Amino acid sequence: MSTSVPQGHTWTRQVKKEDEEEDPLDQLISRSGCAASHFAVQECMAQHQDWRQCQPQVQAFKDCMSEQQARRREELQKRKEQANSHC
Repeated sequence: MSTSVPQGHTWTRQVKKEDEEEDPLDQLISRSGCAASHFAVQECMAQHQDWRQCQPQVQAFKDCMSEQQARRREELQKRKEQANSHC
C-alpha cells in the first residue's frame, strides 16, 4: 500500500456574482483598510496552492489587521472615557 503526500490544497478564489450579497467577512476586511493585503493572500494562494509559499503576504495581512484592531481598541477606549466623563 503506497501513501501519497498531499500536493497543497484545491482552494481557488471565488468570483462574486452580481446578484450575491457581499460576505460579512469580506465587508469587515474592506472596512479594516486591509483589503489589499487580504487580496494579496488570496492571489498567492490561488497561484501556489500552498500557504507556506505565501508567508510574506500572510504576515503583511496579519500585521495590518493587528494595527487596525489596536486603532479600534483605542477608539473604543476614548469613547468609553468620554461617556464616563459626561456622567
